[in-house]
Amino acid sequence: MGAEGKQRVSTVESPISTNPADPADPADSSRQRASRTLFWFVERWSLFIGCVLLWQLATSAADNPYFPTPLTIARRAGHLWLTGPAGHLWLTDQVFDDILPSLGRLVLGWGIASLVGIAIGLGLGRSPVAGDYFGGLLAFARAVPPPTLVPVFLVLFHIGPEMEIATIIFGTVWPVLLNSIDGARSVEETTMNAVRAFHTPWRRRVFSVILPAAGPKIFAGLRVSLSIAFILMIISELVGSTSGIGYQLVFAQGDSDLPGMWSWIVLVSALGYLCNSLLVAVEHRVLRWHRGATRRSEG
Repeated sequence: MGAEGKQRVSTVESPISTNPADPADPADSSRQRASRTLFWFVERWSLFIGCVLLWQLATSAADNPYFPTPLTIARRAGHLWLTGPAGHLWLTDQVFDDILPSLGRLVLGWGIASLVGIAIGLGLGRSPVAGDYFGGLLAFARAVPPPTLVPVFLVLFHIGPEMEIATIIFGTVWPVLLNSIDGARSVEETTMNAVRAFHTPWRRRVFSVILPAAGPKIFAGLRVSLSIAFILMIISELVGSTSGIGYQLVFAQGDSDLPGMWSWIVLVSALGYLCNSLLVAVEHRVLRWHRGATRRSEG
């Protein structure tokens, strides 16, 4: 065999490079993903820390008692919630009497509204007749601002958790309901015709075809409704409760405890960020197939 033949054989027999820097190497791809994630994390939190530092400098320069510095707020928050006994993990009674009950009512109201909104939305979305009948009623009901119904719920349920949960349910059901309707209507008719041709049971149609197809829009509604749930939780506790985050917030304001008032405000923001991050993580896991399909169609 000549020199040219040997060169061709060596070229054919070693098409895969063993270089660690080869982009096709799975380990190198993992390192690249890890470095991108680390860079994104550092960049994101550097911006947050920079904003907090600017807040500290601005409030220190203003020296306004109505706008305490972040350090003052942090010290007050630690005194409010982290000075309890060691047996309770140093958590104070306010954590167990106000924060956890508020979160429980929020999760319960938001969960009920989500289940009801998804169930009714999928039914109305797949039934044009029902959508035409109830469309006007839904448009009228969703136009009512939920805070205006707080006095009505006070009369119906009196002061207590039932009133607060009812307020959260009424205000948070609409984004989930409307997005579920749009998601159910977005299912292609060719897909539904194929499902009917195979005489698929209706439960399997819902959980294997309709619900996955409507999933992206449903999760969009869930994220919007979660932010609304936090707002309504605070509003309902401001006027119709004897405990909770909203009650303690307005109590601190009335007691001229401005660092305490800001501590409760920051707590609501932190809890909202945490809950939204958890929901986004669930969304990414559930809709992993959707992102893969989107990338394939774009490619």
